[in-house]
Amino acid sequence: MKKLAGFVVTLVLLVFTFAPPRMLGTPPPPPSFSPMLISPTAGQVLYPGQQVRVQWEPSTPNRVTYPAWCEIELWLSLDGGRTFTMRITPSMDPNTRFFYWTVPNTPTNSALLDIRFGGEPFYPETYHTQTGSPFVIANAVAQ
Repeated sequence: MKKLAGFVVTLVLLVFTFAPPRMLGTPPPPPSFSPMLISPTAGQVLYPGQQVRVQWEPSTPNRVTYPAWCEIELWLSLDGGRTFTMRITPSMDPNTRFFYWTVPNTPTNSALLDIRFGGEPFYPETYHTQTGSPFVIANAVAQ
């Protein structure tokens, strides 16, 4: 009886060791995600309180539909990409291509956006800092 139990345990361990991930409930990896910022453009001056359409496109020419378990978020850097301390969007569907953003009163000459993509818990978040599109957040206009 002890030998049979040992054999069954060994067999179960072998099945889990060599089973394809999809049999164990792990989804296939999402398609490659590499966005390119369209707006704001490099050098554009934004003003606190201004509503801006932040827009991006994937770098692949074919439109890809990403799985529902993936998400994207946009983060703002005020120091040229050294740190990203402000999340400017909620978690969004990765098939989203734009977001309306109210520019904060955080003047800087080196603002950058990072478009983050991931599918937790299966796939870690990837960062896509838009270094080709630095923009300016001007001082608030005195009224």
